Amino acid sequence: MKKAIAIIVSLLFVLSVAGLSFAAEKAMKKEAAPAPMEEKAMEKKAPAKVKWLSGEVSAVDAAAMTVTVKGKKAEVALTVNDKTKIMMGKEKKTLADVKMGDKVSTKYSEVEGKNVAKSIAIKAEKKMEKKAKKTEKKAEPAPKE
Repeated sequence: MKKAIAIIVSLLFVLSVAGLSFAAEKAMKKEAAPAPMEEKAMEKKAPAKVKWLSGEVSAVDAAAMTVTVKGKKAEVALTVNDKTKIMMGKEKKTLADVKMGDKVSTKYSEVEGKNVAKSIAIKAEKKMEKKAKKTEKKAEPAPKE
């Protein structure tokens, strides 16, 4: 009887040690490999910070698909792709419609070391012409009678 109890106790001891080793092995695997949710989070890159720039177009390169905009602080070269929205008012435009000297507002983000334009809004020339005419009229003195 004492032998049977000793055998049972020793078997329980061996099984408990084996169970602990399997549990430790599982814990190590979980730490080494990310969980499926963590893998998805790793695959999704953090969204790039969107930056704004208003200024004048100083260069347009249709072959390289770039536009250089001179803002108040610096000139920024922007890469244009098929996802870039180029608008003048409510009209959709293309890169060919962007000319040097145009006043633009841009929204862009840095992707792999390049400034990629998300949108370019060309300010309408008519409004700028009207403002210029108004300032000319104000600058001219009234005729004397």
